[in-house]
Amino acid sequence: MHGLRLCGIDDAGRGPVIGPLVIAGVLIDEERLPNLIRLGVRDSKTLSPRRREYLAGEILKIVEDYRVVKVPPSEIDRVVEHGRRLNRLNRLEARIMASIIRDLKPDIAYVDASDILPERFRQHIAEELPFTVKIVSEHKADRTYPIVSAASIVAKVERDREIESLKQIYGDFGSGYAADPKTISFLKRWIEEHGSYPDFVRKSWKTVKILLRDRERLRQKRLQ
Repeated sequence: MHGLRLCGIDDAGRGPVIGPLVIAGVLIDEERLPNLIRLGVRDSKTLSPRRREYLAGEILKIVEDYRVVKVPPSEIDRVVEHGRRLNRLNRLEARIMASIIRDLKPDIAYVDASDILPERFRQHIAEELPFTVKIVSEHKADRTYPIVSAASIVAKVERDREIESLKQIYGDFGSGYAADPKTISFLKRWIEEHGSYPDFVRKSWKTVKILLRDRERLRQKRLQ
């Protein structure tokens, strides 16, 4: 006798200027949920990188199935620059989360809502599904539901690995967030040397556009 199949979905890296957005979904039989709780899963942001790495490995041993989708900066730029206003990043995330639900086929899906209106986000996901499934869409779901905490840990670990491999190639650019001076000086240096951004940078982000505009102004001044 099996219980309900539960799925948790969360993202990592929605805000940075560097690297992919990673969305992860995990599937578990509700009878095995206590195993996940015993592990001590919680919101990935409250855990050290080493602890996250360890937990991600343990989570994947316990869950029945999982999916990880990595959205490259080019795709993020495309929806941010060209999508209709309400069709942008939130809709992209809703579509990807729906594709994970289609693959995992849970009875109930718990999602960390990206939209300021969780109910609208739930509807956007439901519209993309060819079958009916109960969707629980809430803000900070990774703090409330262990299954979403587990997804948040898997997503964060996958994104951290992506960032680490970029650093191996291009050097240390800090956290990849616009608020990080190390990231900003890396971007300034890059455009000074190359004139444009590499493909691992989100060119549609405001900070990134301003840096490029400032550099162009400076270049024009020098030419005068």
